[in-house]
Amino acid sequence: MKANLRRVFVVGNGMTKFEKPGRQEGLDYPEMARESVTKALQDARIQYTSIQQACVGYVYGDSTCGQRALYELGMSGIPMYNVNNNCATGSTALFLASQLVAGGLVDCALALGFEKMEKGSLSSKFVDRTNPLDKHVILMTETVGLEAAPISAQMFGNAGREHMKKYGTKLEHFAKIAMKNHKHSTNNEYSQFQDEYSLEEILNAPMIYAPLTKLQCCPTSDGAAAAIVCSENFVRHHGLETQAVEIVAQEMVTDTPSTFSEKSCIKLVGYDMTKQAAEAVYRDAGISPKDIDVIELHDCFSTNELLTYEALHLCEPGEGGKLVDSGDNTYGGKYVINPSGGLISKGHPLGATGLAQCAELCWQLRNLAGKRQVPGAKVALQHNLGLGGAAVVTLYKMGFPEHSRIAEVELASSRAAASPNGFLSTVIFKQIEENLKQDGAAIVKKTNGIFAFRITQGPGGADAIWTVDAKNGGGSVEFGANGKTCCWCNVLFHNMANELQKKVWEERLQKLRHVYGI
Repeated sequence: MKANLRRVFVVGNGMTKFEKPGRQEGLDYPEMARESVTKALQDARIQYTSIQQACVGYVYGDSTCGQRALYELGMSGIPMYNVNNNCATGSTALFLASQLVAGGLVDCALALGFEKMEKGSLSSKFVDRTNPLDKHVILMTETVGLEAAPISAQMFGNAGREHMKKYGTKLEHFAKIAMKNHKHSTNNEYSQFQDEYSLEEILNAPMIYAPLTKLQCCPTSDGAAAAIVCSENFVRHHGLETQAVEIVAQEMVTDTPSTFSEKSCIKLVGYDMTKQAAEAVYRDAGISPKDIDVIELHDCFSTNELLTYEALHLCEPGEGGKLVDSGDNTYGGKYVINPSGGLISKGHPLGATGLAQCAELCWQLRNLAGKRQVPGAKVALQHNLGLGGAAVVTLYKMGFPEHSRIAEVELASSRAAASPNGFLSTVIFKQIEENLKQDGAAIVKKTNGIFAFRITQGPGGADAIWTVDAKNGGGSVEFGANGKTCCWCNVLFHNMANELQKKVWEERLQKLRHVYGI
């Protein structure tokens, strides 16, 4: 938290399903905006009249589309700002709304982003004036040449080629990233695509611009997303502590001299913007990259996701391929990156993307991500990039974790099974119970905690809760939540048919065996 600024929280998120442009006949941006904002307001349990100012982002549209979109919800007379920062537009709207709250100008602001796009690759709309990317394209042309392919694919494709030449990165590394993101999207009902592909299918897809095949490029999309941003006073006044996600640190950086001076295709696509923004966020938040659990980053192309691993300091420069090979970018690894499916599979309606990333991370921290849920997620990082340029990096945590733990127990208890019958995990807790009977005093001395474990996807879709008391007496195991839990663990899955879930299960089970001596 920077000096003299107030704490800022996201208390509500909403979004539409991202769609192929034109797929829903008659669907226009006012309707998409209304849906996403209505969902966000319902999530926050407040009325539209509580919004004091609004920041609205879109790239393709005439002036004051923001007003036209929000008039669908009411004409309240509040200040509205129309925002365009290329592909970083959504997170720029969030950045501005956050600043309004942090600076004490308002207690509740709305960040909205939407896009109604054309089919096919992005193109310039104003040919009678200077293109904002003219210097980028000129430098790329002078450095590596210009080919008959979409400009954005050439820019990020050339950055990937440079990385391959400099560090020995392979085609398969980029393809594995796309494979991961497509796989993640199968569990996201908001995703434009929900198809899984093999590595061979991705590598053999039509080539757009080497090394990028079609399945490694994000599609154009229609969609909208929104976030309700507010102050601590607003949170407490409305009793929103159980769901308030704090924006712990946030930074926007535009192009630095190195974008052009180093004549590097990697630097040309925003590497240093991202690096500088991330370093400022880590410094302001007082954390390091190793503390992060879940990340949504700007994978407009698979090459950019790998470059961003390094710019965010998730690994050392040149070791992005190694991170991919280790599996440290998916479930069971060090980080879960783009659990939503990312831009590659979820879609990329330019103005909405940054706020859709925000929604995914808030849902992850609030344990509302369903089948995409990252077990035990506590720290979330967002990265949104726009050429021309801007990079916005944001770090999130639950704002009032002591309240969210209480809500977690209440929520889980409300949908828990009445009996352990039929749950595959029952045998594990029976064994823990036996071990406590045999050597409870030693285990209690070693552990000193009360743990509630929620087992998801059981018979009939029910959850099961076991409470392991390794703090009092000789310890005990109880089916159900007792309200005295020190630590709530959403880490086990009843259904082990899914390979990702099976991997998580096996790792968490090993930890249980270590702690309880199974």
